[in-house]
Amino acid sequence: MPNYKLTIAIPVLNEEVTLPICLQAIGKDFANRVVVIDSGSTDRTKEIAHEFGADIIDFNWDGAFPKKRNWFLRNYAPDTEWVLFLDADEMITPAFKAAVRKELSNSQYEGYWLRYSVYFMNKKLKGGYPLHKLALFRVGHGEYEKIDERHWSDLDMEIHEHPVLDGPAGVIKPKIDHQDIRGIDAYLKKHHEYAQWEANRYMELSKSDMDKPEWTWKQRLKYRLIGSPYLSIIYFLGSFILMGGFRDGSRGLTFSLLKASYFCEVYWRIQQQAVNSSKATDESEPLVRAGFVLSNTENVLLDK
Repeated sequence: MPNYKLTIAIPVLNEEVTLPICLQAIGKDFANRVVVIDSGSTDRTKEIAHEFGADIIDFNWDGAFPKKRNWFLRNYAPDTEWVLFLDADEMITPAFKAAVRKELSNSQYEGYWLRYSVYFMNKKLKGGYPLHKLALFRVGHGEYEKIDERHWSDLDMEIHEHPVLDGPAGVIKPKIDHQDIRGIDAYLKKHHEYAQWEANRYMELSKSDMDKPEWTWKQRLKYRLIGSPYLSIIYFLGSFILMGGFRDGSRGLTFSLLKASYFCEVYWRIQQQAVNSSKATDESEPLVRAGFVLSNTENVLLDK
């Protein structure tokens, strides 16, 4: 076992296709403990986790804060110094392991930004926007940002919430391989769900504060632009041209278009919610007649 203490936590729901590859990549001598946090899988996910010797914790979301990762941190806080959150379609590499061993043995940081190689259509992309996540941090020194989703979210796991640390963060340079091998249907379904979540969050933020102090500059830029139809165009041009997506040929073009269409869907979902909200306000606005306050429904009945 390494001289650092590390728990790897993997939130899952029906991940029988990717989970065995993820667990195989972790191996036996990298982490002190591997925990699979399951949301009620109906396939072989839990059996696979058991076969690889991972601990299994069942999670049943009640629709309120905390969601899966924060719930785990608050209710089953690892007894190790560090925790690494992996998705089931993320495969750690030997180079990543070596860098983590070196960093965590004598670290001055409270957490680390991780870098990811993105695979699309079963092949690594050369271009496109880089993928970074703050997914490795000291236990008790970080937690995913709190978002009240009781009235508008159906997703039980933190999606685009970022951890907030109480200290500085470093960077692990060798990349993790992000390989979603479940096919285009699963890819599109996931992004439809994420687009709805983003639209819901934007509408909630628009009622109060669009600039959180804990946000990164990327988050601030995103939420300034996400309500605009131009973000999808900006994303496509940046991904395919500026960030070299053209180097991947038709795969790069398809990937950039799909991601751009995601932001386009977010925009139209925001517009739809704004229209629905406006209609609801108009329909519920009271009418004053002969000294009485009447609802629109009552007014229709009186007019008959």
